[in-house]
Amino acid sequence: MPLQIIRQDITKMQVDAIVNAANESLLGGGGVDGAIHRAAGEKLLEECRKLGGCKTGQAKLTRGYNLPCRYVIHTVGPIWHGGNDGEAQLLSSCYTQSLLLAKKKRCTSVAFPLISTGAYGYPKDEALRIATQCICNFLEENEMTVYLVVFDRQSYQIGKSLADDIQSYIDDHYTSAFEESAAERMRRRALEESYEAKVSAPSMPAPFMVAEAAPMPKRTMSKRDLARALEELDESFSQTLLRMIDERGMTDAQCYKKANIDRKLFSKIRKDVHYKPSKYTAIAFAIALELDLEETLAFLQKAGFTLSHSYKFDIIIEYFIKNRIYDVFQINEALFAFDQPLLGA
Repeated sequence: MPLQIIRQDITKMQVDAIVNAANESLLGGGGVDGAIHRAAGEKLLEECRKLGGCKTGQAKLTRGYNLPCRYVIHTVGPIWHGGNDGEAQLLSSCYTQSLLLAKKKRCTSVAFPLISTGAYGYPKDEALRIATQCICNFLEENEMTVYLVVFDRQSYQIGKSLADDIQSYIDDHYTSAFEESAAERMRRRALEESYEAKVSAPSMPAPFMVAEAAPMPKRTMSKRDLARALEELDESFSQTLLRMIDERGMTDAQCYKKANIDRKLFSKIRKDVHYKPSKYTAIAFAIALELDLEETLAFLQKAGFTLSHSYKFDIIIEYFIKNRIYDVFQINEALFAFDQPLLGA
């Protein structure tokens, strides 16, 4: 997927470039900066000495040396002074300038830490929001795989209000597999009893019915509408997806970028009418198409999936759909925070 959030040591990322949260001297320091310099070796420090430092919000590039990446992009994040000293603009610039440098060097994959959230004290939830927004803006116009790398869960936070709302929704809707199965049995039994009552009901009007009552108007369907309905019934997942993209006036690129799907994967889906997506890919497209819950369930059925209250992942997805929040990156932030798989591919 174009943007991934992962827990990993950034010095072990096998990408074209990793981003170093450096200080203005570029001569190494603590945290991510020190770890990158230690892993890269002394030659990195030698090259950094020739760069003449770097201003806050700017970025400079060196070779990767002993790291598994080709390049290290050094950027200097702002120190947090309460938010009224241009910190947001400077932090945004760090991501934008780093991505532009990576593009200039024709990088296809880049890994970022959460810049300024360590010793510089930037609030983690706000720093995360800025990071994802800047990266997403860049990916709207560019093809690149970007990783947000966090070392441990303590270094990653979403907004407390959102986290509390999601946890409350999970608490209200989560059931065990046994409870879900029992609930499904009760639902099916109710449907069966309702159906039996209908088919066993007398065809003649009951005595209390008023003979003069006006007949209900018949709903008719044109041959064209009927043919369309039958076509949609027999559609594969791929056919349904492409039809919905057209109906919403979207381009292919708008849809797969909004779904956080790689262009190459989308090309496979377009070419193969029988393509079988993963559940996470199918849901990502449902989010991109901004389907409501009923539409999402029908769409997922085309791929052989559904949503269940037996799984926290499914409940979190349901939460966002019911609240009409269709930002796949915000959804992925929440999924990551709750230790769930991410959307996209």
